[in-house]
Amino acid sequence: MFDPTPLLDALLTWARPLLVAALSVLLAEAAYFIGARLVLRAAADLPAAAAVARAIRAPARLLLPLLALAVVWHGVDAALPGLAMVQRLTSMALIAAVTWLLMRAVRGYGQAVIDAHPVGVADNLEARRVQTQTRVLVRTVTSVIALAGIALVLMTIPAVRQVGASLLASAGVIGLVAGFAARPVLGNMIAGLQIGLTQPIRIDDVVIVEGEWGVIEEITGAYVVVRVWDDRRLVVPLQYWVEKPFQNWTRKSAQLTGTVTMWVDYRMPMAPLRAALQRACEGSKDWDGRLCLMQVTEAGERALQVRALVTAADAGKAWDLRCHVREQWVDFMQREYPQFLPRLRLEDSGAAQAAP
Repeated sequence: MFDPTPLLDALLTWARPLLVAALSVLLAEAAYFIGARLVLRAAADLPAAAAVARAIRAPARLLLPLLALAVVWHGVDAALPGLAMVQRLTSMALIAAVTWLLMRAVRGYGQAVIDAHPVGVADNLEARRVQTQTRVLVRTVTSVIALAGIALVLMTIPAVRQVGASLLASAGVIGLVAGFAARPVLGNMIAGLQIGLTQPIRIDDVVIVEGEWGVIEEITGAYVVVRVWDDRRLVVPLQYWVEKPFQNWTRKSAQLTGTVTMWVDYRMPMAPLRAALQRACEGSKDWDGRLCLMQVTEAGERALQVRALVTAADAGKAWDLRCHVREQWVDFMQREYPQFLPRLRLEDSGAAQAAP
């Protein structure tokens, strides 16, 4: 028959510590609400501090009661039955809360930096640089914090304490244990750190990769998403950007020089064609006024190749300007000099010899 006496004795022994713990949790809750109001009010004029304060509200509300419980359990008689298990669980929860708080603080600060540098402005080169660096560094730092938190939690468990110590001591040990299976993950982490520091690409950069023209839409911890011109998404691993060549059209500036080529007959005068180019550039809102130049770049067997160099503020405007110039040139030739469009000539040598 079940004897409830030992259970009742244990509950009576825990009654006072549990009462003290409940009062401590209530005091911690009161301290959280008062402290949260004071901190938010003090950080109202500091965007970064306010963002961090808002980000850590949830983990801070969990952390303060856990700290109060840890203090209570530390002052309880060590002979109390089950105290060791309660202390261990509280320590694990406390480490998890601290890890959560630190990760949220880093993300909150990173979001504040991103919000302070919007890319929706005309000259967004500096903003794109800051946003790219911030996103990559935030992901790296939060990954390190999470790894350290997991290791510390494992170290509180005697059976796996050595695993936690090894995890915390050296990431090289993990690499050796994981072997070649972890190599892509570690390679992407290192590549992400390189991209964050050296910045060969940034958010909103215009690139040509794998023969596709697109814009850098997202940089994650494992891959980069490129939005192709027709709204497709090209997903490229991080290692690609540090190992293979690609074109970045906005590395230093968004300004671009576009080319337009056309074939004309040898008899076509160049001055009217240059004037038509100048009118086409001046009549386009996409031309930035830097360069409008026409040159004969090739003299073939049947026709001349004429090339125009025109400039625009960014890649999209450069594309539209090139199309506009090409259309205006063709329209000008068809209207004013249709006889000088490229044509294939055939000569009858026999008829020419028979002529008197």
